[in-house]
Amino acid sequence: MSENLLQHAFHADPVIQIRDLCVDYITDHGDFNAVKSVSFDIGKGEIFGLAGESGCGKSTIAFAINRLHKPPAFISGGEIHFEGHNLLKLAESEFNTIRWSKIAMVFQSAMNSLNPVLPIKEQFADVLRHHQGMTEEQAEHRAEQLLDLVNIPRERLNEYPHQFSGGMRQRLVIAIALSLNPKLIIMDEPTTALDVVVQREILQQIYQLRQEFGFSVLFITHDLALMSQLCDRIAIMRHGEIVEINTSKQIRSNPQHAYTQKLWASFPNIHQNKHQAQGALV
Repeated sequence: MSENLLQHAFHADPVIQIRDLCVDYITDHGDFNAVKSVSFDIGKGEIFGLAGESGCGKSTIAFAINRLHKPPAFISGGEIHFEGHNLLKLAESEFNTIRWSKIAMVFQSAMNSLNPVLPIKEQFADVLRHHQGMTEEQAEHRAEQLLDLVNIPRERLNEYPHQFSGGMRQRLVIAIALSLNPKLIIMDEPTTALDVVVQREILQQIYQLRQEFGFSVLFITHDLALMSQLCDRIAIMRHGEIVEINTSKQIRSNPQHAYTQKLWASFPNIHQNKHQAQGALV
């Protein structure tokens, strides 16, 4: 990692530390290096962005933190430190006490994250009863509180996922992720397929909830402009590697890496002509 990356990759008060993380996929044509010696910290209470084009390794890192990879993927090297433990060395039973209760995840596509045949109340209760041993009455009360946090009426608790709009489903998934007061929430493309108005509402809600509860966020998206409105620091990924890390302000106003500059140039600008816009994408 270059001196420039080292300067901005680490944090004085980290909630999680990722060091030289490598994730490979075994194929018939040999191993494919999906993530190549990636290192960064996420600070306590920080919103840390991970941006890059599809297939660059963003979601692979998220799955590695939660140890959700299945063959042919495997973590081939590195360390992930959280609360004094290397998560990659813990037994599965030990890691299960951390997954969801301390490190939660909002997956891509809210509809696919919710069980279509269960009312929302049951999906909250499943998490709360499994991890905290709540009674049915306690779980329902906690679910009502969580709906309040994301501005969904309590009386809709008995409805099914298909009865909610896309934006409301996304807020439901965020509420479930918050249910156990985790220290870190990984949000993998949380606003994909939502219109720009709903995107802004979701981002504002994430920011407000972070301010209120103090959790950290790993925010993953290919939309650099969207990310720059929310995040404290941003890491840019390309081909499995981090090519630039800096504050959101610096990434936006003074990007250093040529790839970051091209990402910004690819966004339409009403002041540039058609030929300039086409050239930015080359």
